[in-house]
Amino acid sequence: MKKKIVIIIGLIIVLVGVLIGVYFYGLSPVSKESKKVEFTVDAGTSKLEIVDKLKEAGLVKSKFSLYIYVALNRGLNLQAGVYELYTNMKPTKMLDKINKGEIKEEDNTFTITFIEGKRIPDYAKVIADKTDSTQDEVLKIMSDKEYLQELINKYWFLNDDILNEKLYYPLEGYLYASTYDVYKGSTAKDIIERMLDGTNNILEEYKEEINNSKYSVHEILTLASIVELESSGTKENKTTNDDPKKMVAGVFLNRLKAGDSLGSDVTTYYGAKRDFTTELYQYEIDDCSNGYNTRGTCNMGKLPIGPICSPSKVAIDAAIEPVNHDYYFFVADKFKNLYFTHNNVEHNQMINSLKSQGVWYEY
Repeated sequence: MKKKIVIIIGLIIVLVGVLIGVYFYGLSPVSKESKKVEFTVDAGTSKLEIVDKLKEAGLVKSKFSLYIYVALNRGLNLQAGVYELYTNMKPTKMLDKINKGEIKEEDNTFTITFIEGKRIPDYAKVIADKTDSTQDEVLKIMSDKEYLQELINKYWFLNDDILNEKLYYPLEGYLYASTYDVYKGSTAKDIIERMLDGTNNILEEYKEEINNSKYSVHEILTLASIVELESSGTKENKTTNDDPKKMVAGVFLNRLKAGDSLGSDVTTYYGAKRDFTTELYQYEIDDCSNGYNTRGTCNMGKLPIGPICSPSKVAIDAAIEPVNHDYYFFVADKFKNLYFTHNNVEHNQMINSLKSQGVWYEY
């Protein structure tokens, strides 16, 4: 009996060894010869479909080995574009290149730049200027329920939160602002998904912390967007030596825990569909029917219903890893220096002090 068991175990070990060998053989280059192959990944193509296309192009020995590799590396976010691949490349190297978006350059690509802290209409205009779509058409695409559901199915960080009818723009806060190399002929959807790929690359770094957080991705991006605008252009934290954005995030989290309103002007401006060049009217501050308004008694202990801009990586980092402190208020002077205070009395004293020094911001 013992002899049979030893034989069975030996066979299992041999079988496992053979399977491992077959797996790694399937991931080896198809040729020693360096032959260039132009490989196109269309927007919306799944990972397994890309593997199938690599096999059809003669770039892969075993698509089943690559299926397993893809399953073991769920963080891969394969991006649309035209790629220059070679027959002497390992399939894993090819996927790494597609994951990084290292598309073919020369005359086949162009760059498109999005500035952080801007809103969806701003990005829709940039996309329209680079494609055959108008700004209104891009905005319509971004609000199309069927397309949004496709995106929810594709990206782990998107869910039904973006389908809330009260949101001005479903993808607000989810399109990562950066400079992208895009191949000519790209559609608005191609560019939208490149930006979502960018967001995925940022959030993947914090996935464990996000999963352990009491806040959802939607709430984290909402907080990050507020931090982005409330601390935009700030030069120095005059109260402590800590990072200004992380300090601001800490203030808002303290107010949420205390059940207070955030008291954020930037959310209320967004809700009123106003820019920041004039003061808010009292009726706009008192409008609690607007889910973005966090002034007065509106949304006590709550974040607004969604992001109000596209936050930078620094703001996202601040929202996920804020400075823990006991400040509940902050204010900026006209030079964009920040001052943090513990309570309303100190806050008003700080405002009066800044006014007496002639550094209070006035419209």
